[in-house]
Amino acid sequence: MTEPQSFYDPSKIRALFTKAMSEMYRKEVPLYQTLLDTVAEVNEITLKENPTIENEVLDLARIGEEKHGAIRLGCEIELFNMRRLFAVMGMKPVGYYDLSIADLPIHSTVFRPSSREELSKSPFRIFTSLLRQELLPEDLQDKAKLALSQREIFSSKCLTLIQLHEDQGGLYEKEALEFIDEAIETFRWHNQATITKEFYKELLNLNSLVADIIGFHGPHINHLTPRVLDIDLLYKKMQEQDIKMTPTVQGPPKRSIPILLRQTSFRALSEEIFFPNQDGSKTQGTHRARFGEIETRGAALTAKGMDLYNQLLGMTLSQATQEDDRYIETLENNFKAFPDELLELLKQDLIHFNFSLTDKTHQLSLEERKELQTRLTATLSKIQEDTSLAVKLVEDGFIKIIPITFEDFLPVSAAGIFKSNIVEGGYIKASDEIELSNQKDLESALGVSVLHYQDLYIEETKNSLKQCLEELKI
Repeated sequence: MTEPQSFYDPSKIRALFTKAMSEMYRKEVPLYQTLLDTVAEVNEITLKENPTIENEVLDLARIGEEKHGAIRLGCEIELFNMRRLFAVMGMKPVGYYDLSIADLPIHSTVFRPSSREELSKSPFRIFTSLLRQELLPEDLQDKAKLALSQREIFSSKCLTLIQLHEDQGGLYEKEALEFIDEAIETFRWHNQATITKEFYKELLNLNSLVADIIGFHGPHINHLTPRVLDIDLLYKKMQEQDIKMTPTVQGPPKRSIPILLRQTSFRALSEEIFFPNQDGSKTQGTHRARFGEIETRGAALTAKGMDLYNQLLGMTLSQATQEDDRYIETLENNFKAFPDELLELLKQDLIHFNFSLTDKTHQLSLEERKELQTRLTATLSKIQEDTSLAVKLVEDGFIKIIPITFEDFLPVSAAGIFKSNIVEGGYIKASDEIELSNQKDLESALGVSVLHYQDLYIEETKNSLKQCLEELKI
């Protein structure tokens, strides 16, 4: 009797999709291969020079495969169907990002796997922004809405397969492979603009990011970001190849215990495009939107840690702009107030940790193991309110700690990268009457609520303590 066929693993769909996306982007943007080669070189150097890095980076094995992409959508129905598309790959919307803080008329979420296990299988995230048409000048809103209503960014076959996934609860192998082929087309670069050159210029004078969102067939992949272990060395090596980089590395300063996310990029490329004319002819032009971003990731901060980070970053930005020669020095001086030693970070409850048993626990007697079990149980129950019990277990040598990697994004850094690559137009100041941070509207467009990444990190910490309890085997 033939075994019943099972659904294709969403993590395999995600891995194959990521590979296809990377190959497509490499062909579209040849400089991306230079970036990948330089990242591989820097990672190899870093691993050789720091052989103990395995004790510091929770997910080192996945570094070479890790990518995050970025896309920009124009209207609510596009975001709704994009959420459905990424659900096929086991990705959920995590976090709300308000980019109006940088006078950009977008807000965003990140589609990603929500568990460490799934991230380890295929570490792919996509930062997804939605145009906020209500933040555009009133005289452009109707024209923007009309232009966006006349495009369909998904193929009919892609939408059919998404619906099939929802009806069946999954896709079988043949369907999954067809889905990848159809889905990848959504993100392909098209050099044919869908609006006239005159309207494009209006949007460009406003903001090149807005022109990029409204002016084309769909949400071409904006950048596909690899992860590097030493972003400062990467930045230097890219400059040595005469590749024009953004002015600075975004995010926190370099530290012994890296935190959150540091990003930089090579400048947006100038690409040939063609505008449609009423007589059916085409007018040649150029467009600059796609750039090469690189990131390095550190520890996820607790809510308390994020408060301190935002305070120190705010202080820095009040003292120097990111284009200022004094910016890095000012940033480093202010962040001396943020502890940079593992046990102190745990004591002050500033970052999230993954806990595991040390070899010392294997030599414990049954009574000692029972006592440790009691201590671990108390630690688990109190971990959100009091880290002192965990600190004592570390000091006594029974558990070791590795920071949980920050899997998400920073609004100020994302805005900084975007703004460094906006080469035309200014920035949009929203009307005082419009509510700037509007998570409710984004969730309405998604059709679901976003997950809160702090909840995911807390759950991961608790799960690691539960795993310690299970391994005691009492």
